[in-house]
Amino acid sequence: MTRVLVPTVCPYCGAGCGFYLAVDREGATGIEYMPDHPASQGALCPKGNAALEILYHEERLTSPLKRKGDGWARVSWEEALEIVARGLGEAIKKHGPESLAVLSSSKCTNEENYLIEKLARMLGTPHVDNCARLCHAPSVVGLNRTLGAAGMTNPIPDIANSRCIFVIGSNLAENHPIISRWIHRAKDAGAMVIVADPRLTHTAWMADILLQLKPGTDVALLNGMAHVIIKEGLLDKEYVAARTRGFEALVESLNEYTPEMVSEITGIPSGDIMRSARAYAMSPASVILYSMGITQHSTGTDNVQAISNLALICGHMGRPGTGVMPLRGQNNVQGACDMGALAEFYPGYKKADDPETLKYFKSAWGAEAEKLPPGPGLTATEMIEAAASGRIKAMYIIGEDPANSDPSSRHVHEALESLDFLVVQDIFMTATAQFADVALPAAAWAEKEGSYTNTERRVQWSSKAIEPPGAALSDREIVCRLAKRLGLQFSYPDAASVLAEINLIVPQYGGVTADRLTKGREGLIWPCPSTDHPGTPILHSAGFKFAEGRAALVPVPFRPAAEDASGDYPLLLTTGRVAVHHNAGSMTRRSPLLLEREPELFVEINPDDAACLKVAGGDVVTVTTLRGETEALARLTDRVKKGVVFMPFHFPGTNILTTEITDPEAKI
Repeated sequence: MTRVLVPTVCPYCGAGCGFYLAVDREGATGIEYMPDHPASQGALCPKGNAALEILYHEERLTSPLKRKGDGWARVSWEEALEIVARGLGEAIKKHGPESLAVLSSSKCTNEENYLIEKLARMLGTPHVDNCARLCHAPSVVGLNRTLGAAGMTNPIPDIANSRCIFVIGSNLAENHPIISRWIHRAKDAGAMVIVADPRLTHTAWMADILLQLKPGTDVALLNGMAHVIIKEGLLDKEYVAARTRGFEALVESLNEYTPEMVSEITGIPSGDIMRSARAYAMSPASVILYSMGITQHSTGTDNVQAISNLALICGHMGRPGTGVMPLRGQNNVQGACDMGALAEFYPGYKKADDPETLKYFKSAWGAEAEKLPPGPGLTATEMIEAAASGRIKAMYIIGEDPANSDPSSRHVHEALESLDFLVVQDIFMTATAQFADVALPAAAWAEKEGSYTNTERRVQWSSKAIEPPGAALSDREIVCRLAKRLGLQFSYPDAASVLAEINLIVPQYGGVTADRLTKGREGLIWPCPSTDHPGTPILHSAGFKFAEGRAALVPVPFRPAAEDASGDYPLLLTTGRVAVHHNAGSMTRRSPLLLEREPELFVEINPDDAACLKVAGGDVVTVTTLRGETEALARLTDRVKKGVVFMPFHFPGTNILTTEITDPEAKI
């Protein structure tokens, strides 16, 4: 076999960087950059450069496994699927279909996510969700409510057209480093950069104005900026009058958010608040970028809505260099949501509690769809609570690791242990798989074909480069085989056949065919309703998907964080990512290259706090919250303000400490 280059999509963050896998008779032997990729343009971050390491890792699952005493026994696919079908079937027969919950995966392709949610609902359970619940569920709720579409408004390269870039709650220099390159381009062309973050991150180093706010005070800051803009007459009055509704109520709600009041809440000097507001409003093209520093709060939906308000009153929407850009954490978390792997939405964001939705899908999916449940179902966080209480008896978890990634992880462990039956489908024996009755070996991204939708709504095709190890199968093949065991006719011979059904079911993907995706590297940006449609890089140019085409301005009062520092717990803990690891670390902590650069859990402590605690750099310290304690290596740094500590959540231990308190709307 001669050496060939197979186009693929990076399996890590939502940037959706493209590269080639070099393949010969020995298998995948290297990575080649893709200079013509629209977003990454021939660049990769450390994680992307090390992506090959996990494909041949010795800990890959290569055979179906069933629980045998305290260990595991290898079994055939036939036996494994029989056990799974029996376990899920017994739960449904004894306790009803709503005793089953399904957790889909933002690592799976669009086609696989579509099949997973379809399987769950055709079995009669509304309880299907994905890890967006732990990251960008507030974006889905908040952006749908204010703008009518839950996605980035503008493409990644369009950042270079911005003259003012406001980054809030996102350390994209480390978490989305390839996207941060576009900020550097804009800055080189004269753009101003404003960064709001509790930490002095690598992103903060490129800021012209740094707003180092107290954790959990984002709404106050955003409202304060909007207050200044309205009071000083810097808003786009024509745009507000023609394209929005609810302005009078918004103005009234903002009256109290003076720079002085906001300064007391956030800890930001009032002058910096006013300077930032003026810079953002007066720029001819301003954009807001945000990530989990905005959404992973009990006020996440409020934060997102306040961001929309700020963009709308300035008219920074629907034009090049403007808009709102939620930076997605996983490579296909956008696609998983688009495909309906959400408790409150069917594919295409059709509301699960709308009778017309059930009517539509019963017609589209045929006679086998008579059991389709009304929604909404339980969210990922609610599934854990329901498992702990005994309401959920069985779970099917695909490509997710809630035992590590969910907050208050000891409670999650207790919930998983409470299940009558658990099946986990993954590429490694994860912490969650350790609780399973059956573990199914899945193919990794390079071992299957299908489409992924990145953070900018760009749908890209990833080709199969190599065979999966041992008996591992693609998630599509596993789901189809299991569905047939459960009496459903899931006849999809390849990913293209699934996408063809998606083209008919999901209006935004109507023209996103496999044939079009495989012809080039550009992909297609939804909405793309027909095969002659070029896609829609910029949303809301002609209005919004509401009555009269008007976006909704939503008053958002500031609510203090659900927990604050006090008494025996005098420090605020904030969590996040580092450049060389990703999410729960199930892949990156198995990469020798990445693990060498960041091998263990650490906690950043301000030197003044460290002096009071008599902690030196390099000490192993015990970090304790109301939920538990863990050990970490102390790093003394001015990157965190006095009274704040930071820990990455890639290592087991951090989420022992975090709270299970959720956003009341997004349930994050």
